[in-house]
Amino acid sequence: MFPLALNPIVFSIGSLQVHWYGLILGFGALAGLFLAIREGKRFGIPQEFFMDMLLLGVPSAIIGARIYFVAFKWEDYKDNLIDVFKIWNGGIAIYGALIGAIICGIIYFRYKGYPFWRIVDICAPGLLAGQMIGRWGNFVNQEAYGSVVEESFLRDKLHLPDFIVNQMYIGDAFHHPTFLYESLWSLLGIALLMVLRRQKFVRAGEIFMSYFIWYSIGRFFIEAIRTDSLAFNGSAGLASLMNGLWKPMEWLGFEQGYLDPSYGNIRISQLLALLIIVAAVLLIIIRRVTGEPKAHYSDPIVCTKPIKADTIVPESAVNTPQKARQATQPEQGQPADGDKKEQ
Repeated sequence: MFPLALNPIVFSIGSLQVHWYGLILGFGALAGLFLAIREGKRFGIPQEFFMDMLLLGVPSAIIGARIYFVAFKWEDYKDNLIDVFKIWNGGIAIYGALIGAIICGIIYFRYKGYPFWRIVDICAPGLLAGQMIGRWGNFVNQEAYGSVVEESFLRDKLHLPDFIVNQMYIGDAFHHPTFLYESLWSLLGIALLMVLRRQKFVRAGEIFMSYFIWYSIGRFFIEAIRTDSLAFNGSAGLASLMNGLWKPMEWLGFEQGYLDPSYGNIRISQLLALLIIVAAVLLIIIRRVTGEPKAHYSDPIVCTKPIKADTIVPESAVNTPQKARQATQPEQGQPADGDKKEQ
């Protein structure tokens, strides 16, 4: 690990060290929770539902992210298994986190009686918020950076503040702040999704699919700038296709980060991003053609779980047949409405 311009440890309590990386990820999760709770109120969903979802979803996402990363870097961990659990040193993959969170969500939403597509639509901007903030953990750890770049590019063209430029000096050269590129892309995505979900034509599930499309477009172009990509050896035709699609970035003055040929020629996250874009677009089209998403985003969300038997309901709220009859019958000794005389 290169010497850091910023100390990755916030403070220590005895042997316990609190890392910026963990705090930043936690803050990102809370920001996503806030956005979900705020939008959920429009549909009458209690905030406790989202708080419980976070308590279950964050560990599931971390586990999925770590398994995904370790699986592709097994050679680095097989002889020292204890390092598998040291997530504070970095080494988690967002796509793995999404897999873990989605699996958890399918189970949790079903248990609570809420439709999957409606809830993930609400959560989509929060996911981008968590990713936007979480990328700053990579900044502190000096990881997930891009290829070598001139200092003048960072200061004069991007007009970045000193604390970012200094942290991007790794080894003996300055590097592209790919964490910042992805963070800003996510910020734009949040604004886009918030505008899109107010449109009447949007149907259930399409905000979530739009999230995948937006994030994957940015990830495809930013991933190739990085120097730490997970990769595999693929066909020359596939590699040529990936490079051709990335060509517009070269017109903007960017260069691909170094990828060791012995490690692979296809960046896994780039290929996965393309597949997700195609799959999400096709899924939206197919669901529209088949009429599957009958509900629109703005439609009410109904919980299918019945009220528990032990739920206490105020007596005044219960409208039994007996009370209904009593309400329509005159009290003893008083005339019915038809028998009342004018005063």
